[in-house]
Amino acid sequence: MSQSIVLPKFLEVGEGAINRVGDIAIQLGCKRVMIVSDRVMESLGQVDHIREIISQAGVEVDVFTDTMPEPTETSVLPAVTQAIAGHYDGIVALGGGSVIDSAKAIALLAQYRGRIRDYSVPNIVTSPIMPLIAVPTTAGTGSEVTRMTIITDESNDEKLLCMGPGLIPSAAIIDFALTMTAPTRITADTGIDALTHAIEAYVSGKSGLFTDQQALLAMKLIAPNLREAVNNPQNKQAKEQMMLGATLAGVAFSNASVALVHGMSRPIGAHFHVPHGMSNAMLLPTVTEYSIPAAKEKYADCARAMGIADASMSDDGAVALLLDELKQINKDLSVPSMSEFGIDKQAFWSSLEIMSEQALASGSPNNNPRIPDKESIIELYKVAW
Repeated sequence: MSQSIVLPKFLEVGEGAINRVGDIAIQLGCKRVMIVSDRVMESLGQVDHIREIISQAGVEVDVFTDTMPEPTETSVLPAVTQAIAGHYDGIVALGGGSVIDSAKAIALLAQYRGRIRDYSVPNIVTSPIMPLIAVPTTAGTGSEVTRMTIITDESNDEKLLCMGPGLIPSAAIIDFALTMTAPTRITADTGIDALTHAIEAYVSGKSGLFTDQQALLAMKLIAPNLREAVNNPQNKQAKEQMMLGATLAGVAFSNASVALVHGMSRPIGAHFHVPHGMSNAMLLPTVTEYSIPAAKEKYADCARAMGIADASMSDDGAVALLLDELKQINKDLSVPSMSEFGIDKQAFWSSLEIMSEQALASGSPNNNPRIPDKESIIELYKVAW
């Protein structure tokens, strides 16, 4: 069976790659762009820095910095209005996954109008959005190379998944130096998010030879460097390996899809405002243990790629070590349980029905090696809590 691979037109990778952003905008035919970022990047001086680089290349540039974590349709609409009124012909997204997700939604709605729900799954975005240059400042989400964005509908706290080849950024700038100032908690959560992307892409029912190689290499890069990147944030080598691993994981899951962890994670974020990477981490050991019986060999491959099992070890031994390692990573990186995060048990239990329905509606659970029904998802939520 063949596998369709969709990638950005341009990938600029390595320290100093940010200095090419203006030239890349010109190559994309842009004469007037809007930088989409957040207040943190603005306070760190990164917005002014990238604005200067773009201006020096001869491209007109304006700024929107009012994006928010876990973006909602309401949060992106002012930028859509600005993009339409300003007659921009390109967008530069500077920030983490939420900023890049916001920028994709802005580029989509500015190009075609309407509401986010008009483009959410099961609809597929096939027509290209406005030219978008994605510049990630965290090593984790992979959004710079993915064909999807997640925007919350505030009317019912549902995380709407929009996906399709049209949402792939035109270019991605992968400069690990931009991650050196990322806070410890964000480094940990986005790092586990990237590891989850790699594992789920590898075991996904939509996996293939190309994405398997990206996923395995991503695990090889991420697993040995995750703790070091969190605990010693000035370690440039660890940060570089994490950044490349996160992008490779993004390529893998964008083309092979994620699975049950992500399907269950999105409703937790929408209903209880848990950061996406953290909610993935909360679920990863429980969902992996549930899924192993249906794909033991592939999960054993994950353990070997992560460097916690060798080629001579049996699959049973390797998957046992994998489960131990996933639990230990959460412990070492201070990932709280849902109860420790402060989610009220009664509120959580009363939301199980709708969350399980939303998880199934996302389609991701159908890619899992062991495909769950609604009752199974409810039980997994209870175990993870």
